[in-house]
Amino acid sequence: MGDTLSDKIAVITGAGSGIGREMAILFHAEGAKVVIVDIDGERLKETASLLHTDDEGVRSMTLDLMKPENTKKMIDDTVKAYGRINILCNNAGIMDGVKAAAETSDELWGKVFDINVNAPFRAIREVIPHMQNQGHGVILNTGSIAGLHGGRAGAAYTASKHALLGLTKHTAAFYGPEGIRCNAMALGAVETNIGYGAEKPSEVGIQVMQKTFPAMPAPANPKEIARLALFLVSDQSSYVNGSIVVADGGWTSY
Repeated sequence: MGDTLSDKIAVITGAGSGIGREMAILFHAEGAKVVIVDIDGERLKETASLLHTDDEGVRSMTLDLMKPENTKKMIDDTVKAYGRINILCNNAGIMDGVKAAAETSDELWGKVFDINVNAPFRAIREVIPHMQNQGHGVILNTGSIAGLHGGRAGAAYTASKHALLGLTKHTAAFYGPEGIRCNAMALGAVETNIGYGAEKPSEVGIQVMQKTFPAMPAPANPKEIARLALFLVSDQSSYVNGSIVVADGGWTSY
């Protein structure tokens, strides 16, 4: 156990598995009290069981963040329990079956944007006043190299991750002077259960993505991404604000 995040309060969405779970485990090991949030209650229980702690150090919230009221509840309940929020990690996300624009329904577009953009936006909107009162805070958004390129995912996912990176830079520019940092990780392939977002992904989408596959390295282990996240939410990165940190094993360098 370390003390990099000693006495910090961290809210982590999508903490039921993958990157979010590893963030929760590592942040707690480094001294933080963690609020883990996911739509899947059973997965949250698994995450909590891996933290080996009492209720004071970990709080679980099973919430559907597509519902605006749940994002507010997540922030309000955390502040009520701990008095503050030092770290917000907007990590929850969904894929879109790699569907091209002509294949993307309004329903799919809306769902992807609700989770990948609207929920992080609402969480940021709700947490900012608390961080302003504290005079400090860190927000970390889990992005994707699909937010920097056009052929790595479907239309909805690609557009949503571009939007998330824009929101990251905006938040950093507007609130950095008040001691609030906001950064994002632009990730490549990671060993998680997000998959393609559909049992049968779009053939058109896969054909386009396959053009990049020869240069794709082995997927990252979620623990590797959690270590990057730890740096970005800690005081060790105190001068890093508004940055999009690419972690893709060199995939986009080719």
